[in-house]
Amino acid sequence: MSELAVRPEERPALAALFSPDHIADPYPAFATWRAQRPVARPRENLFVFSRYQDCAAVLSDPAFSHVPNDVATDQDNASNMFRLEPPDHTRLRRLVSRAFTPASVRALMPRIEATTSELVGDLGPRFDVIDQLARPLPVRVISELLGIPEADRPKLATWAEQLSRSTDFRHLIPSEVRPMMRAARDGFHEYLLALLHKRRHEPGDDLVSALVHVHDEGGALTEHEIIITCRLLLIAGYETTRGLIGGCVLALLNHPAQLAALRSAPDLVDKCIEESLRYDPPVQLLARVALKDATVGATTVPAGARALILVGAANHDEALGDDPEVFDITRDTRRHLSFGHGIHFCLGASLGRAEAATALRHLLPLLPECRITQPPDWKPHTALRGLEHLWLTTSR
Repeated sequence: MSELAVRPEERPALAALFSPDHIADPYPAFATWRAQRPVARPRENLFVFSRYQDCAAVLSDPAFSHVPNDVATDQDNASNMFRLEPPDHTRLRRLVSRAFTPASVRALMPRIEATTSELVGDLGPRFDVIDQLARPLPVRVISELLGIPEADRPKLATWAEQLSRSTDFRHLIPSEVRPMMRAARDGFHEYLLALLHKRRHEPGDDLVSALVHVHDEGGALTEHEIIITCRLLLIAGYETTRGLIGGCVLALLNHPAQLAALRSAPDLVDKCIEESLRYDPPVQLLARVALKDATVGATTVPAGARALILVGAANHDEALGDDPEVFDITRDTRRHLSFGHGIHFCLGASLGRAEAATALRHLLPLLPECRITQPPDWKPHTALRGLEHLWLTTSR
């Protein structure tokens, strides 16, 4: 094992990876970075990993924990399931995971199908696939899951939009955005507090009611644990699904041969979703902190140092298969890191996949007639990648 030298001159190159110049297609820059700096140390306490094997190793190693979010409060960090380790993480994950079992997702499918059918049926000859499908679908599904009344769902979407910036690194968030993020956090907190008080006396068939009334050997969840968990589910369930649907549609339209292959073999929908997750992952960055001295390949990471995982770079590593820069819906890409890895693997992965696959199946008859009418508009995020707008026209 070796101690990697600190190279401050790598900081500008790292920052450049996330500049507006690369927002439309960051992967050539990621490939150059991975080839030239497979492991980088731009600061004393920061290690940057871009190879698939190294990134997967960090994510699966219990020596690494989640990095506290600089925008969140200390109390938030104490209760956020993503930032807990066993046994607290195991307890909270076990309770929440009951809402994401295969049976639970199957129970949601009729509602997902009906909602998707309604949204696609409302599309006109010119439409924004983000505003009219990729955005409203996950909001409705998460609302159903949490038991949010229909009249309150528009503000849930607004909160989700503003809270999603909290996943970025603090120094990359514009100062004018931070007050809106805090207002969204406080508004959602107050709303959920009132809702869980109501569900305590009037339980329904929803996740908030289940979390309010659940008990296990560790005792019931506190109100704060429930609120923070629901906020996490809102951000993850909304942004990643929205990004996945938009990215999948864009990839297919940019690769007409793959779209034609999917049209001729619709049973490839699930593989297409997996390839979209690999090819253009909604989650681009993950961060961990070393709880003790750890080794990743030939590199020693000292206790307290942070590990930055470039998911977009790792998913395009040749270790995942030949021609990683090619969008190929027939390849086996189940090992991608788009939903994380290890004990912090995304709880809602099966639900997100189900929503995206349903959206794609409903859109598939329409897509061969669709044309992109203006350059795709990308959200100015770094950790979460997704389209702001994707305007299409159809001859139908």
